[in-house]
Amino acid sequence: MKGRKIDSVKERGILLAATKWLRKSLVVLISILTFGLVTPSNLTWLAEANTIKDGALEEKEIPYIPIADIEEDSFNREQRIAELIEKAEANTYQKFGEKIQPKINDEFQAVILPKIEEAIVEIANQFPDEQLQQLTISKNPSGGRSEKIFHILNTESGEDLIRFHVRQDRIPLEGYWFNFHYHTYHDSFMTHYELGSIYWDTNTPPKWGSAKVVS
Repeated sequence: MKGRKIDSVKERGILLAATKWLRKSLVVLISILTFGLVTPSNLTWLAEANTIKDGALEEKEIPYIPIADIEEDSFNREQRIAELIEKAEANTYQKFGEKIQPKINDEFQAVILPKIEEAIVEIANQFPDEQLQQLTISKNPSGGRSEKIFHILNTESGEDLIRFHVRQDRIPLEGYWFNFHYHTYHDSFMTHYELGSIYWDTNTPPKWGSAKVVS
């Protein structure tokens, strides 16, 4: 509505300028056609009428508009990115479940989470405000042995932009590691971008999302 209001004011200004130009041209034309018998001084009545009409038009149709009324609400990029990071962290803990989170939480907070945040900021900075507003975090991480933690996607197109995964790797004589990484849409999610690995144990880790058994 604000944008339309501004356009209307601009249109009236252009119309007013065009009207003044037309009136001046009419005075000159009348003087030429009458071979000077009617001079601009004889058309004083027309100028006076025009002045009165212009004043009425300016006062009635072009009111003063405060700057605050025509400025659009600014979009807070930092707040939007912080919201994405907050949802990403919540999804990650949901992915871990009650059995895995307590054991790896400290190392995840110190090593992996900051790199996830950096990756989100990097991908977000590639988009202008209007497109950044369309980005969101996928709702549910996958359970079992699946890798998906969360995806960042465009709500308008429904397409993924970045996929954060964690893989359970078993290394002989060492045991199990959780390998955190992500893929981006730039190369159709082919490249494997490392975030880091956290050691689990020699024993097979629980399935993702596993809850503690209450006795």
